[in-house]
Amino acid sequence: MSKRQELFLKKYKRKQLFIKFVQIFSAILVLGIWEMLARFNFIDTFITSYPSKIFITIVNLFKEGNLIHHIMVTLGETLIAFFITGVVSVLISILLYRSEILSKIIDPYLTILNSLPKVALGPILIIWIGANKKSIIVMAILISVIVSIQSISVGFKNTNKSRIKILKIFGASEWEILKYAVIPSNYKIIVNACKINTGLCLIGIVMGEFLTSKSGIGYLILYGSQVFNLDLVMSGIVILLIISMLLYSVISSIEKHLDC
Repeated sequence: MSKRQELFLKKYKRKQLFIKFVQIFSAILVLGIWEMLARFNFIDTFITSYPSKIFITIVNLFKEGNLIHHIMVTLGETLIAFFITGVVSVLISILLYRSEILSKIIDPYLTILNSLPKVALGPILIIWIGANKKSIIVMAILISVIVSIQSISVGFKNTNKSRIKILKIFGASEWEILKYAVIPSNYKIIVNACKINTGLCLIGIVMGEFLTSKSGIGYLILYGSQVFNLDLVMSGIVILLIISMLLYSVISSIEKHLDC
């Protein structure tokens, strides 16, 4: 390894460490200011709660044996919705890529459906599917799948035309073009769609749990708001943030592995 490469790697590592430091320091600073404002009664802790109280609430939930159950319910539903969304998005995007006419027919409907507030469909889903996990998962899929289809299908359509022409010259079939050109060229777009889907699916699951659930983090937040327990509400929000961060980290790790 040359000295120039070593210097570049050192600079890159220092940059990454600096970014991590600023991220962690910013989070600690915000939490510290929040805690101090609460301790000195500059804010109403009944409305906002504060970090140490939230931590105690989460610990008590864990000791009572409820926390893991609620986390696993929400996480399980989110993962099911995430995987279904991913598979459906890729398959429909391939179909739209293969058929330009179908793509032009469906495109305005996708845009209209994407602008529709999905929570408005909640009562309909409960009537059609029932007040159960299925309706919650379907809610999450509806929220995430259209955005995912739009982003992936645009990537497929913008695949390097020269690469496709070369494959056609050598007699490649449509499936081989998809396998060796279209999908590999757009794996970053697919991964980015997955990153977005983790958040959207989690939002959809929580919205579904607000409407019909007796377990899950969404249920905890709703119950806390009904009994004016803002510590429980804020604890639920913090847990959702942690779940979201963990899911995002997993997708980012997969992306780094693909880059290698």
